[in-house]
Amino acid sequence: MKKAVGISTVLGIVLLGLAIAIPCLRAGETSSATSYQVLAPIRHGNLTIFPVVSTRSHDTGQFLPLDEGLRSGEVVVTEAGNVSPLVRPRHPHPNWQENRPGGGAEVNRLVLVNNSKKPLLLLAGEIVTGGKQDRIIGKDRLVPAESDPIDLGVFCVEPGRWVGSSAKFGGAGAMGGIVQPSVRSKAMAAQNQQQVWDEVGKARAATAVAVPSASEQVQVTTSYARVMENDDVQKKLDSVAAPVERDYQSVISQLRDKNAVGVVVAVNGEVIWADVFASTKLLEKYWPKLVRSYAAESMVQQARSASADMKSAQEFLDRLQGRREVVENEPGLYRHTEVSGDGFKVFELTSLLPNTGFDLHVAKMSE
Repeated sequence: MKKAVGISTVLGIVLLGLAIAIPCLRAGETSSATSYQVLAPIRHGNLTIFPVVSTRSHDTGQFLPLDEGLRSGEVVVTEAGNVSPLVRPRHPHPNWQENRPGGGAEVNRLVLVNNSKKPLLLLAGEIVTGGKQDRIIGKDRLVPAESDPIDLGVFCVEPGRWVGSSAKFGGAGAMGGIVQPSVRSKAMAAQNQQQVWDEVGKARAATAVAVPSASEQVQVTTSYARVMENDDVQKKLDSVAAPVERDYQSVISQLRDKNAVGVVVAVNGEVIWADVFASTKLLEKYWPKLVRSYAAESMVQQARSASADMKSAQEFLDRLQGRREVVENEPGLYRHTEVSGDGFKVFELTSLLPNTGFDLHVAKMSE
């Protein structure tokens, strides 16, 4: 449910756990951008990465990333029509089955159970492979520890297949598990399946041009993950991602005491994205995935000589306030805030679990 309200009523409505749309910031809050500072860039080809340090850091050891949960078997994902085996015996059976003849799987529905004793962190754009199609997570969220089945909220990134490839779901392997920013943005901001498919098609076509030796496989598969896992595509990605990942790992090691928590990303001299986390440790868990997604974006863009500078990166990171907010609240668990500004969107995932109350992840995109 979404409801337009005045700024004076925002806090009361948020406490009720409603999704709201409002202008500007919530009353009494200040932008977390004041705690972030960009550092000298790491450049490779047309990709520029600005490390981000913060004046604050938080304990994020209690949160479980999706790929770790899938690898351990503590997190289980299945098609919506196959939820029965996942239901915990001690809880009532929720009605996940479709109320129509046939029921069963749907393009944008997967069901997840978190059997671990830690809350599960999901990031928009994470790839989940298996079942009838590959999907990506639609938005950042938290799943409570030892959860009952929940609707995962996904978008398909494999429009040409609707038959089971594997009953077992997992994260994408060699790709690193997160789609490139141009695809990720369509899931996060547009929330539109057709736009996601269209952007996947553009990415596949551009990859075939950037890596001609992979064009044959691109033509015979609609799977974003399989295209990106092609050996020749991997070599191209490695040529960009590996040195950037190595250099930034060195920065993280050197700046551990200064709280290196994220990056601002530029391609062809244009700042396009930022990912900032609540701690260095959380960033380190996602960094191998993220750097490959940024490398994939730079790979499919025709290289130009322009380069972004620290001033433009800092200005991008400082502008987290906007004209409008949409807030979705899961009381006692998390708050998801979408901020719309002039030429950008910001997505903030705030933990509301006991002894937290901080932003776990902030993503910003240019539009």
